[in-house]
Amino acid sequence: MQSFLRTAARLTAAMLLMASSLVAAQTQPFPNKAVKVIVPTGAGGTTDIVARVIGQKLTELWGQAVLIDNRPGAGGTMGSEAIAKSAPDGHSLLWVMPSHMLIPILYPKLNYDPVKDFAPISMVTSVDLVLLINPAVPANSVKELIALAKAKPGNLNIGVVDASLGYLASGAFRAMAGVDIVNVPYKGVPQNIQALIANEVQMFFVAPVTAIPQIRSGKLRGLAVTNARRLKSMPDMPSMQEAGVPGYDVVGWNGVLAPARTSKEIINKIHADIARVLARPDMHEWMASQALELVGNKPEEFAAVIQADMAKWARMAAQLGLKPEQ
Repeated sequence: MQSFLRTAARLTAAMLLMASSLVAAQTQPFPNKAVKVIVPTGAGGTTDIVARVIGQKLTELWGQAVLIDNRPGAGGTMGSEAIAKSAPDGHSLLWVMPSHMLIPILYPKLNYDPVKDFAPISMVTSVDLVLLINPAVPANSVKELIALAKAKPGNLNIGVVDASLGYLASGAFRAMAGVDIVNVPYKGVPQNIQALIANEVQMFFVAPVTAIPQIRSGKLRGLAVTNARRLKSMPDMPSMQEAGVPGYDVVGWNGVLAPARTSKEIINKIHADIARVLARPDMHEWMASQALELVGNKPEEFAAVIQADMAKWARMAAQLGLKPEQ
């Protein structure tokens, strides 16, 4: 009997120790270990670079490592699914990009819900694109490009990356300008730029930070930006609407999501710290050097943007018959 009581006492003590350890872990200030941020694209692009810069600033602020984990493939669905199924403790986050609003349209059979399985934290930057063409193309404006495409249907190629903002921009341009231009899929932006310089494709929509050096070097020609208004970083470049495509407005975003059911306290903590990082003068200078515009909105505001953009592009996808290119 005494042996049984001693064993029971030891088991009870062990259970109490485990319970107290669990409670202590749950009540430790966030973050209490390294934070993983999945970026659902390859390394080296604008999205990845911005995530790494923000991650480094948060590492300095938190005293805990912020680890960037690149998970490209299937339009970003693999990385998104991993975060959707992660513990809702704030230590696993998703760096979201424009493809997020295309996922439910192009990949309807998912193992997660792109809206319900995530908690928005903040949009970090807006994402605009520039329409670049090869200088060999005999067009000095969007109107001239449209005229050329209509005169030679099916003869012009445009580079695209599957489930990207550029893919949306291409589809919208072809539909709204009424032109027959052939989509040619590539794995990423570097491959697209190389193909454009080699004149394997004649057009490509790309972020300003990539477009500006190519335009300045004379290797490529810029015709318009996809935003409805001109960009601060490219004040002399007309918007697509100004250039001859009424109603054209293609803008995306970069931001941060957490798994659903992450506590409001942790969401607010991460949001407040991202806002602190974005408010730094050196961040403003760096973002300007990358031709990016800071946003840093609140969780509920970011949630509203996601809902509105998904609805907008679902309608556009239905009109354009958009589907994955590869």
